[in-house]
Amino acid sequence: MSIIVINIGNTNIRFGLFQKDNCEISWIINTKPYKTSDELFVQFLTLYQYYQIKIEEIEKVIVGSVVPQLTYDISRAVEKIHNKKPILVDRNTLSEVVPKSKQMGTDIYANLVAAHHLYPGKKKIIIDFGTALTASCITETGETIGVIIAPGIITSLNSLVSQTAQLPEIELKKPKSVLGLDTVTCMQSGMVYGYLGMVEGFIDRINDEVGGDCFVVATGGVSHVYKPLTDKIHVADRLHTLKGLYYLGKDK
Repeated sequence: MSIIVINIGNTNIRFGLFQKDNCEISWIINTKPYKTSDELFVQFLTLYQYYQIKIEEIEKVIVGSVVPQLTYDISRAVEKIHNKKPILVDRNTLSEVVPKSKQMGTDIYANLVAAHHLYPGKKKIIIDFGTALTASCITETGETIGVIIAPGIITSLNSLVSQTAQLPEIELKKPKSVLGLDTVTCMQSGMVYGYLGMVEGFIDRINDEVGGDCFVVATGGVSHVYKPLTDKIHVADRLHTLKGLYYLGKDK
């Protein structure tokens, strides 16, 4: 059984081809500028051809979105390609996880669902390094404890660069030293170690509040930068949100 999962985010749209609960292929396109359903149709077909995906072998397409204006156009493109409507999942989709909030984003809900399936028997924190930096927490039984939302790393970096006259665009990576003498190192230290301190602080405060040593999962586009720098993050998985959408829609 082959299933395509599409996660529509504010910055990127991530695709995954799942076979027997495993994501075999994954690719990303930029969310902006917004495209029409016809443009998306052509782009999707081109990517299918590149990755040698046979349309007739796809049993269903699952879509999760935090960008309502794109959901309709992508759904139309998917229906045109596959001759079937995609399965739309969100916080109202029933699962073993109790969202406890009518305002919870689809991405956060999917993160909780994936963590509940993949790491059972323990409290969990999911740190999502996306357009927004989020930290969500779930109990062993699937009950949502709560969520933290802060500005994302790339969002903050882009704001810093655009609002200053002399600070350049930089590669987000571990700097050569904590205290820098050149502009790039100084900025890298601020973005990497500043946000690392925030994330570690979130984890410590959540653990204190829930009275437990939570298992911590990191996901999102820059999670790989932060995972090697701390022992407070146990697993980094860029496909974590995509897996949650898969679990939400695979039996629908």
